[in-house]
Amino acid sequence: YCLVFGVAGGYLLPTMYLGHRRKRYRNNFLDELPNAVEAIVRGVKAGMPLNDSMRLVAKEAKEPIKSDFQRVVDQQSVGMTIQEAVVSLYERVPVAEVNFFIVVITVQAQAGGNLSEALTNLSRVLRNRKKMKAKVKAMSSEAKASAGIIGSLPIIVAVLVSLTTPGYLLPMIQTPIGNILLGVAGLLMFMGGFIMNRMIQFDE
Repeated sequence: YCLVFGVAGGYLLPTMYLGHRRKRYRNNFLDELPNAVEAIVRGVKAGMPLNDSMRLVAKEAKEPIKSDFQRVVDQQSVGMTIQEAVVSLYERVPVAEVNFFIVVITVQAQAGGNLSEALTNLSRVLRNRKKMKAKVKAMSSEAKASAGIIGSLPIIVAVLVSLTTPGYLLPMIQTPIGNILLGVAGLLMFMGGFIMNRMIQFDE
């Protein structure tokens, strides 16, 4: 059993850590994307070319927007078109908001039109989506607290029983059938936590 749990932990823990880091990176990116789009709008309205406006974002924006837009600017400097460069941005940050930005830039480059107006509308959409996510997060906070309490309750009860009656739970640890029951209980708790987590997630 130790080997099984060790292998499972060795696989799941790094995956969960990377998933957490990826989610945190995307959230930080989306927090700053509306500001970056508005900075591009101001540059375009001031008469700057789109490339120079994006270069300004790459120089003055916060991370991680700064680094990602700097890559876009660097790719243009080695011969890529702006459409190709922003598509590569979606490959690094594959979220719907970045796809919206790519569509606006691509359509404007191919069909023309008022770029500042299109980007202003995009900025408004991005901020509305950000507000919606914050609202969903606030509404789901109670469910998250309930899930945490329910998930931790068996562990708390086991600790309290062990403190008050030290030998009461020993058969669960010292016997094969007890180990099997512990493994089943752990699996069911994991499945229940996963289901509750998915129920309170915001799907785009």
